Amino acid sequence: MNSKSTSPLLPAANPPAWLGVMGGGQLGRMFAQAAQGMGYQVAVLEPSDACPAGQVAQRLVNAGYSDAAGLDALAAQCLAVTTEFENVPADSLSRLAERVFVAPDAHGVSVAQDRIAEKRFFVDCASKSGVLPAPHMVIATQDDIDSIADDLLPGILKTVRMGYDGKGQYRVRTRDEVRAAFAEMGEVTCLLEKMLPLAYEVSVLTARGVDGESVVYPIAENVHRDGVLFTTTVPGPNVSDDCAARAQRAAQAMVAELGYVGVLCIEFFVLEDGSLVVNEMAPRPHNSGHYTMDACVTSQFAQQVRAMARLPLGDVRQHSPAVMLNILGDAWFADGSDVACEPAWDRILALPGACLHLYGKDDPRRGRKMGHLTFIAASLPEAQQRLRDACLILGIAP
Repeated sequence: MNSKSTSPLLPAANPPAWLGVMGGGQLGRMFAQAAQGMGYQVAVLEPSDACPAGQVAQRLVNAGYSDAAGLDALAAQCLAVTTEFENVPADSLSRLAERVFVAPDAHGVSVAQDRIAEKRFFVDCASKSGVLPAPHMVIATQDDIDSIADDLLPGILKTVRMGYDGKGQYRVRTRDEVRAAFAEMGEVTCLLEKMLPLAYEVSVLTARGVDGESVVYPIAENVHRDGVLFTTTVPGPNVSDDCAARAQRAAQAMVAELGYVGVLCIEFFVLEDGSLVVNEMAPRPHNSGHYTMDACVTSQFAQQVRAMARLPLGDVRQHSPAVMLNILGDAWFADGSDVACEPAWDRILALPGACLHLYGKDDPRRGRKMGHLTFIAASLPEAQQRLRDACLILGIAP
């Protein structure tokens, strides 16, 4: 097919219309379920033969993300291809784009998978977005550490590539701590970001179509524990209308500047003085957007389907206040035992407004994302109370 066409890729009964996804994790699984609900069949490319997305997809292409034969098989099967994580090789997306429509494209993904390129993009885009990242510098050598300005510490040292969910990050207060962290990470190129007086964190989910039109979801307020997203609350209890509008405008400016097609999540820090700082972006549906599956007219996964199939973007209206709780493998060991015990899902589902999503993983481990739980209610305090009730049942400190 013509990968440069802008014509819609419609679902079809016979022969079926196929969409592809790079990556077999839970995001790929929920994308596949959304696509299937809209009438598409789904092929997943994933090295592991036991993966959440592979359980539900009509076809699993069991190959590495750079495997030429696997990529060609995916391209031959599908009308369009997307990715469920940002660390898929950009060269692989470029190869796919020679034969099929790819959204997001290699450029958008390559910016998001490299912290230096990402920060450069945020700075270059600031005249349009109105938002800058935190002060930062590249640390590639020991000499770079010697030249760190005093006002850049304390900070957070992050690997330039492959960091997520708090991995590849160290809090550092002195140059000696930077040296120790740099050595611990194998002296790979890192980025040092100044720690700022953070009030809270928010994320903005936006989507842009091939026609350049974009939509933006309600702003989400996030709480992290040990570097991993713990809860998402929408509407954010601390988020002012002005802050929400500024973050949403910034997100739409950025997605346009990238020339991006698909769902993009941008994370921001709100500082104690109310100012906004852009942190990072994910070129895909995002953990903080899971609430959209139960609380919005169009979920983030259905929106990704629409964007990559070059269909009109869906209504992002939120119909119910919502709180989302990540369920980690710790919930299987709530009594302190080393033997996994299935949580009391019957008690969870007895709570009003409970929407349970488990990811099909058969090996619960502490810290591993096993599912999520969203509560929707007529009011935000009701949803928040249900989340606290669920935490007690699951043995999670609320």
